[in-house]
Amino acid sequence: MDIALTLLDFILHVDKHLEAFVTNYGWWVYALLFLIIFVETGVVVMPFLPGDSLLFVVGAMCGVGLMSFPASMGLLFAAAVLGNQSNYAIGRFLGPKVFQWDDSRFFNKKAFNQAHVFYEQYGGITIVAARFMPFMRTFAPFVAGVAQMNRARFMLFDVVGGALWVGGIITIGYFFGNFPWVKAHLDKIIWAMILIPGLVIIFGAWRSRRTAQA
Repeated sequence: MDIALTLLDFILHVDKHLEAFVTNYGWWVYALLFLIIFVETGVVVMPFLPGDSLLFVVGAMCGVGLMSFPASMGLLFAAAVLGNQSNYAIGRFLGPKVFQWDDSRFFNKKAFNQAHVFYEQYGGITIVAARFMPFMRTFAPFVAGVAQMNRARFMLFDVVGGALWVGGIITIGYFFGNFPWVKAHLDKIIWAMILIPGLVIIFGAWRSRRTAQA
């Protein structure tokens, strides 16, 4: 319980924690940020780390000169791309083993084959769009690997999605993160960045289910 509360406090007050870390440890902050983004995108069991809000706050701190804008962009882009590659590799390693399974209570081979076809047809846009959705960006590359999505195709959209996600959110934070209104309501903005994409996912899944039933 204490760990959960500590994590929630870090997520909702990432601006204060990050500023304190920069003040106390200087350039080590880049190693910490690289690790957080890599783990959030590269380890399928760590979808709860504060990716979007962290990038936004990094941009805001770059805007006031506490951090380097080019260094932040480059390192966190690399972390995002390498994290997805790690997640994809784990899924791809497990995929051939799963393909050999027979149908059971826990595995539906027909559904698995459909996932493979889906990722070959629509995997690119899925990988890019998932970057902006908490939880989804952790699971999408793993599923792409399990479904044996073409490696070169995955790499292309991984790089495009990583550039849009990291570059876009850090830039928004750089230009808007230090407005008085934004700083006063940052906790609400972070909640919105967490909840709104989640609601979009739920609504999309509900509509897809209704369409399939119809």
